[in-house]
Amino acid sequence: MNTHRIPAQLLLLLAVLIASAGSALYGQPAEDPIGHKIDELFSAYNSNTPGVAVAIVKDGGVIFKKGYGTANLEYGIPITPRTVFHIASVSKQFTAFSIYLLERQGKLSLEDDLRKHIPEMPGLGRPVKLKHLLAHTSGIRDQWALLTLAGWRMDDIITTDHILNILRKQREFNFEPGTAFGYSNSGYTLLAEVVRRVSGQTLAEFTRENIFSPLGMAETQFYDDFNKIVKNRAYSYELENQIYQKKNLNYSNVGATSLLTTVEDLAKWTLNFETPVVGDSALLARFNAPSLLDNGEPAVYAVIEGETNYHAKGQIIRNYRGVTLLNHGGHDAGFRSYLVRFPEKKLSIITLSNDEHYEILKSGLTIAGYYLKDHLKERSPSVAPTTVGKTPEPAETRPANLRDFEGEFHSQELSATYQVKAAAGKLIFSHSRIGDVELTAAAKDRFQGRIEFPVEVEFTRDGNHQITGFQISNFGAKGVRFRKIS
Repeated sequence: MNTHRIPAQLLLLLAVLIASAGSALYGQPAEDPIGHKIDELFSAYNSNTPGVAVAIVKDGGVIFKKGYGTANLEYGIPITPRTVFHIASVSKQFTAFSIYLLERQGKLSLEDDLRKHIPEMPGLGRPVKLKHLLAHTSGIRDQWALLTLAGWRMDDIITTDHILNILRKQREFNFEPGTAFGYSNSGYTLLAEVVRRVSGQTLAEFTRENIFSPLGMAETQFYDDFNKIVKNRAYSYELENQIYQKKNLNYSNVGATSLLTTVEDLAKWTLNFETPVVGDSALLARFNAPSLLDNGEPAVYAVIEGETNYHAKGQIIRNYRGVTLLNHGGHDAGFRSYLVRFPEKKLSIITLSNDEHYEILKSGLTIAGYYLKDHLKERSPSVAPTTVGKTPEPAETRPANLRDFEGEFHSQELSATYQVKAAAGKLIFSHSRIGDVELTAAAKDRFQGRIEFPVEVEFTRDGNHQITGFQISNFGAKGVRFRKIS
């Protein structure tokens, strides 16, 4: 006879307590209807997939935090709110904030010429100011655009020195500084170097002392050494032929990217905008204001669904269906990050993922809709673009003799050489590190293809109509010159 039977009432109480504890571990009460909607949104993630960590901040506190899927598929480690992610371009607002803190300390001015702090940068006839770097209005060519044209792979070991070396060789802008908006990661790498030279500390050291430690962001750091071991870290993945593959990232450069953090720590960062611990209300107001061109007009990032998006120092600001938001996304390797704040509604949403296919904007704004459904205005029905009077796209043009373009071409700005040859009606660009790249004709002397990113190539001729070189452009580097050397 068992003399240690547990009363049925006690068993029931234990079951309730265990269920409640389980819900609390996942960051939501059992009766939370929005929490269940978020669960459904990420229900495809499991122990066999990468996934996402989520945190929701509302009215001064964290009201939801949870992980879905797997941080490391090799070891089966689940994602939790304390999983550390690389957050790519969401890093930029911390670099920008560091510059604002140094300005408040009287150690620099946003009007400073970049060459005051980094004198080895080339002088190209018009000064690039720190405010231009912050606003993406510098005209400086993008570092990833340049490195890939030079034959680098995005999973190479890339250090800050590698980037600075290629930027020092540039002899042209994409546009005159202060006259236009052009997203350039280079500007934020240069700002990180300004922090180092002005403060005497690396960006990692400066931000730890002046931002992360005061806010209690103990799991957050700028990752400037790719050999460094970081506990609880997620690795990134991409689905190829129905099998997840690793997407390696070997960056040792900071400023534009490379912040490692958690959704829990980013929640503390968002709360600083409501109750400042680092900075003050005046600094935050300037930081959150749209960046400006030199003519005083706001810097337009993009127009999406009829809503103008303005840049604001590592953030994008817009009126979203009647509510002001500030947000930014990030994407490196398979990491996808998103941080959005609705300051008027005291709501912030943070999602960090190690899945290349995660739709950051769609998921983030879907969650926002759960909390703001009574505040968001309906959009007008989309109007299909008219085709009346539209010039049709030209058909592919095939030059009379592709062999005219053959030869060896070199760029001093990139320290790179391409062999160009004709084969089967295409031009083949060959580089010692990236192999053969196929380009197709788009117009007379103009070709299109892909060297990591889409590229356009336009050949140049002399007075005798002989090919003398070409200019190549992609998303962030315009008109990089190659000279024919043989």
